Amino acid sequence: MVDYLVVGLGLAGISFCEQLEKEGKTFKVVTDASQQASQVAGGLYNPVILKRFTMAWKAHHQMELAKPFYKTLEQKLGVQLDFDHPVLRKFASVEEQNGWFEATDRPGLDHFLSTKIVPNQNPHIEAPFGFGEVKYTGRIDTGTLVNSYKIYLESKEVLLQETFDYESFSIHEDHVAYKGLEAKQIVFACGYGLKNNPHFNYLPLNGTKGELLIIKAPKYKENNVIKSSVFTIPWGDDLYLVGATYKWKDKTNTPTEESKKELLEKLVTFLKCDFEIVDHRAGIRPTVVDRRPLVGRHPEHQNVYVLNGFGSRGVLIAPYASGQLYNFIEKGMDLDPEIDIQRFTKKYFAN
Repeated sequence: MVDYLVVGLGLAGISFCEQLEKEGKTFKVVTDASQQASQVAGGLYNPVILKRFTMAWKAHHQMELAKPFYKTLEQKLGVQLDFDHPVLRKFASVEEQNGWFEATDRPGLDHFLSTKIVPNQNPHIEAPFGFGEVKYTGRIDTGTLVNSYKIYLESKEVLLQETFDYESFSIHEDHVAYKGLEAKQIVFACGYGLKNNPHFNYLPLNGTKGELLIIKAPKYKENNVIKSSVFTIPWGDDLYLVGATYKWKDKTNTPTEESKKELLEKLVTFLKCDFEIVDHRAGIRPTVVDRRPLVGRHPEHQNVYVLNGFGSRGVLIAPYASGQLYNFIEKGMDLDPEIDIQRFTKKYFAN
């Protein structure tokens, strides 16, 4: 019998596996390729909501946890995952410049927002009002992370690459069982796939489809992340990720011409050099109605847990939320009420 069975190997599953390894717990992982949000994500870690110049939820604390977390993974896996890139927010007007300066005085934001307007020095960007710089930002190569972590788990012989079969799963008083495996606890960290989970499908996981492009632009020569109506994120070798869209009705991983057109129309408003599209990707972000993660214990089964709902900020949220869940299970510490699924469970099971 192992201590844990973990279902899913995106940012949520990987971050929880790391908690287990750190604490010397034994585990097995079941995963398939049905959910692609972590692999196709831009991987940007940025604590500031650039539309309104406000701090994202608990972002300062999450940044403190995330940087050493990914550094440890780099050393363990022998790959580079963390790429430092300042984020430059393109100003559309003098009014936006003034709004930025007001934001630099706010507690929390003052640490991350530069007080100087950055003039545009790239001849291939149209930005007459310059940029505001967000410091200490960058991107995590989530595709390399997921693929490298799979290889790592395979080497430890703890990975089952298959779609989780709920017909083969049973819950007992002191353990759970799955196809001959027994575990003391199970954690479902399967992203939007949670909609197919009979134990947690009552939770309001909406799912938001995101699409992005990868372009090759040899003349662009931009090392910063540029944020206008879309992001451009340096990807190496003259490649840039362009994203992202937010669609609430389409729940497929299939890229669409509609979103491609939307991204290109926004991109050419500020990028003024030739480029070619080399890839077009899509995935379903596990988003929640109140924009907070879904973490906690099943209301009727003491050994069944969920770790989900990270939305578009999974890179930052994952180390924080996985630590919260581990401490809740193993140390009896209270979950942050903002992420605890009890906020939905009480209402649902009362009906």
